[in-house]
Amino acid sequence: MKLAVLALALVLSACGALGPRQADNSPPEPDSPLARQSATTAAAGKTAQTSHASAVKAAAAELPDEEYRIGPSDLLEISVFQVKELDRTVRVNSRGLISLPLLGAVNAAGMSATELEDQIAARLKKDYLQNPQVSVFIKEFTSQRVTIEGQVEKAGIYPIAGNTTTLLQALAIAGGVKELAEDSVSIFRLADAGKRQLLEFNIERIRAGAVVDPTLKNNDIVVVGKDESRSFVKNLTDTLRGFIGFGTIR
Repeated sequence: MKLAVLALALVLSACGALGPRQADNSPPEPDSPLARQSATTAAAGKTAQTSHASAVKAAAAELPDEEYRIGPSDLLEISVFQVKELDRTVRVNSRGLISLPLLGAVNAAGMSATELEDQIAARLKKDYLQNPQVSVFIKEFTSQRVTIEGQVEKAGIYPIAGNTTTLLQALAIAGGVKELAEDSVSIFRLADAGKRQLLEFNIERIRAGAVVDPTLKNNDIVVVGKDESRSFVKNLTDTLRGFIGFGTIR
């Protein structure tokens, strides 16, 4: 028991050493160095909060609402107005091609539904129909993937449904974040020339409705970091419990 009491005293002393020391609670003199230092610290904190909010807002602005790009294994429903014979439900093959009546092989990979509609209509108009009206509906999104790693319950690679899966939805798919997870989540996204673009979002602000829940894109990498301050507190608490338990057993 003496050992447990000694351990408890040491841990409490360490906590006191880590915390700020203040002789009294009386406010400093208006023109004193302490008052000027407090004002400078408060201003710096306010500037940091403003800068962080601006960074989050800028990151959200960099997430354009683009149309989904068709990929291999996607299932497409294609119809031509008033020409039932040309209607088809086809799956994109591994080379990104689909096969249609009259046209044969048609490249679909990398196109949006609208772009594919225009391509099919142009080819039908060239040789077969006067003014074809083509509709493309994506029935199954199977080519889109995101990687989720870090402080989540089930890290891994997950399929997403086109441009409809948001960050919070993806984290839920991965089993949610762990106890020691940071509030800030990083998204690494492929940009021009194969480079990765870094975007950061605060999930607590998203949950509160202060920031839009961003939509994920194909090949995004979502990383949930570890909050070191929470980890320190947890380790300290576990150590204290261990000492108390040891002393009780003794």
